[in-house]
Amino acid sequence: MTTIAIVGTGRMGSAYAKRLIESGYDVTVWNRTPSRTSAAAEAGAEVAPDLATVTAAGTILISLTDAAAVEAATSELIHAGISGKLVVDLSTLLPDETRAIAEQVTAAGADFVDCPVGGTVGPALKGQLLGMAGGTDAAFARAKPVLETLCRRVEHLGPAGTGAQMKLAVNLPLAIYWNTLAEALTLLEGSGISAGTAISLIADSSAGPTVLKNRAQVVVDTLDGTDQPGTFDIAGLAKDLELALRQAALTGRPMPLSEESRKSYSEALAAGLGRFDGASLTRHLTGA
Repeated sequence: MTTIAIVGTGRMGSAYAKRLIESGYDVTVWNRTPSRTSAAAEAGAEVAPDLATVTAAGTILISLTDAAAVEAATSELIHAGISGKLVVDLSTLLPDETRAIAEQVTAAGADFVDCPVGGTVGPALKGQLLGMAGGTDAAFARAKPVLETLCRRVEHLGPAGTGAQMKLAVNLPLAIYWNTLAEALTLLEGSGISAGTAISLIADSSAGPTVLKNRAQVVVDTLDGTDQPGTFDIAGLAKDLELALRQAALTGRPMPLSEESRKSYSEALAAGLGRFDGASLTRHLTGA
């Protein structure tokens, strides 16, 4: 197997590294803050001293926070030389941002795929993510073996940017859900029904999304008064909600539920809840 480089070793980037190493790949990692490469290094990844070194790998995965970070990294990679390489961006960006980056990368002679994923650290470590890919047929075919190592399902949706569009659509209902759950729980005030029982029944019903089924205890502990660190935290949800609203604005589509949810997230962030699970937004809104 060829060496895979990972640019960005936050929670997800580190999880990608561990999964790929366990699957038999040689992995090189780079992060602008070197100390954040320790988890990947402990798993067996080689730490690159700079981005120019990363270009020795045949496949480069990018997992960064926003478009500015991805653009800065790809600019350095292009300057170092990426002709013949495969660049896969796993970050969540606006479709237009992704398309602009794709144009720059392909103009430098590399293949490009955008493949933001659904799922957090746990599924990433098990290869159980949901991949939403955009790119040419040839680029996707080249990326597919690596993506299938990380994902239980990878869907090629069309040209570069379509993966980004799908990811925004996937994350939006989740962002809004924590607001909806808060309103649902207000209907139980004075009933004597415990948070544990309520969440168990909601999770076991058609009103229970996957995140509630998988993290029911986290939600219960949060509602009982102890905020839990989030694998996809309030800050991340707020960022993706904002991207969705920006994308909708480009097409002139009204998003009243999303606009109202934005206010709730602003309140939660102001209350210092950014690093906690989405259930903390529910707790905040219910006053629990």
